Amino acid sequence: MNQVPSETHVKTEPEHASTPPRGWNSYDSFCWTISEEEFLQNAEIVSNRLKPHGYEYVVVDYLWYRRKVEGAYTDSLGFDVIDEWGRPIPDPGRWPSSKGGKGFSEVAKKVHGMGLKFGIHVMRGISLQAFNANTPILDTVKGSAYVDSGRQWRAKDIGVKERACAWMSHGFMSVNTKLEAGRAFLRSLYLQYAEWGVDFVKHDCVFGDDLDVEEITFVSEVLRKLDRPIIYSLSPGTSVTPAMAQEVSGLVNMYRITGDDWDTWRDVLSHFDITRDFSTAKMIGAKGLLGRSWPDLDMLPLGWLTDPGSNEGPHRTSNLNLDEQRTQITLWAMAKSPLMFGGDVRKLDETTYNLITNPTLLEINSFSLNNMEFPYITSRRRCRSKEKVLSQDLAEGGMLGIRALGLITCKDPKANGWSTKALDQDLEQICWKEKSESKFEEPPCLYKRKPLIASGVEMIYKKQYEGKLHLLESDGMELCLDASPRRRLTSKEFGGGSFSPCKWDANQMWELNGTGSLVNSYSGLCATVDLLKVDAGSNEIRSWIATGRRGEIYLAIFNLNPKKTVISTNIADIGKVFPWKNMKGASCKYHEIWSGKSGVTKQMISIAVEKHGCSLFVLTCD
Repeated sequence: MNQVPSETHVKTEPEHASTPPRGWNSYDSFCWTISEEEFLQNAEIVSNRLKPHGYEYVVVDYLWYRRKVEGAYTDSLGFDVIDEWGRPIPDPGRWPSSKGGKGFSEVAKKVHGMGLKFGIHVMRGISLQAFNANTPILDTVKGSAYVDSGRQWRAKDIGVKERACAWMSHGFMSVNTKLEAGRAFLRSLYLQYAEWGVDFVKHDCVFGDDLDVEEITFVSEVLRKLDRPIIYSLSPGTSVTPAMAQEVSGLVNMYRITGDDWDTWRDVLSHFDITRDFSTAKMIGAKGLLGRSWPDLDMLPLGWLTDPGSNEGPHRTSNLNLDEQRTQITLWAMAKSPLMFGGDVRKLDETTYNLITNPTLLEINSFSLNNMEFPYITSRRRCRSKEKVLSQDLAEGGMLGIRALGLITCKDPKANGWSTKALDQDLEQICWKEKSESKFEEPPCLYKRKPLIASGVEMIYKKQYEGKLHLLESDGMELCLDASPRRRLTSKEFGGGSFSPCKWDANQMWELNGTGSLVNSYSGLCATVDLLKVDAGSNEIRSWIATGRRGEIYLAIFNLNPKKTVISTNIADIGKVFPWKNMKGASCKYHEIWSGKSGVTKQMISIAVEKHGCSLFVLTCD
């Protein structure tokens, strides 16, 4: 089940993009600053044990260019290894084969010799270190410094310092892609990666809260023109909506739709709503770069791991129990998320190995169709006293409404809902025009003011932010609407907007357009107010359904309860989501892969599912 063909030239839609990429992703400095020796040890094991099951990629995660010395950490400055053109190159202390300007060429050659594909994590734009050094820009056509209009262009000419990566502000910033010099720098980066033999790039700090459509678009153009395919992945995915993803899905092969996923039940749980939304929006397997694109639920934190933020390790097993691990990988498979294993395969235990190589899960992930959440399930809990039935029809569950501020693409019509409201001669608000269904609830409003011009260095922003606004939580309070958090968010911490002390940051600068859209200067996203539906109980059980290539039906049932729960569905209800299948009176043979139980049913499937666990049925119906 190869995910990527071996051909080196791509003229039509390549096979590599027809199914989600599958691979092993080494945790680098985010939790384990890996060396060349350790990486190749893992790659050899992947080749021997996981490649026969379709795992083809080994990917070096971020900070491969940062020296592993005292004082170096995620957002440190001055410890990166860059070449004369300001481009990151591997730290020779950890990647000795990179010496002499070879970059990752030797590592890629060894990985390819194992029959695998090689990938790296890369950051947005240009590094602050290169900006401060004001390095020249490489003209890849001439092989010398980029010159235009009689001048040599350098890093400070193209770097957009006020658009630094929100969670690594001392690391990287955007480049001005409207300048040919900015495009020349990005082109030199990705042509170098191609020369190294890279097959996969994970492009970070350009999506979600950090959206940079211009850079994504240009990088996609560069990759499209190469004579061999490179998988293009975006990260991270905090605050991503289907509308935002539709703007870039045709430019890439995969894109994160969640924050970082770690080995906690809370993190697993946070993926159910967003996967439902993306399947409903028909984003699974939508048109992508030279093929298709896939919503990415992040790595599978299974097996032998380390802690977030640690530069040493790995040194512990996953905190998820077996039922929770089965729930996670089953959801990933049913949603057709790229399967990227995030542990150390040198200590791959048999339980984890059997889980990530389960043939039914891999078949579903690669070849299933019509993947969607299945709403027609009910549940009852087993109690020690007499059984109490809690009937929950998910299709008709009770909902409570909460208004919340969020961010969406400005192309979405829902963005055009803001207008100015005068309170007195000197005080105005910007209010959301749509009224609440409740006659007692006023539409949400923000107090507006021009950013206060201070003396000194802040004066340089006066022209840049002319016409922009600070939006305050209330009159007289110095808390301004902030569109992009300064750190990565995970699990339940999602949020499109928050308030923090007012400052001269692009993420606190807003502009109200004539269309009624409120645009953020940092992300280019627009503020909106939505009615969040809070499920009054029905979120405790979930189900997904899909069809197989041989006519089979896959039905996954998830128990999100903290107690063992009996979950049921009627066979006839399958016809409600697959109307082309006549399920009325149908007889179905079933096999449940985790318990091994098999049988025949004509009316109902009912099974007791452990807390945080799942069941996965393969149905063959007449």
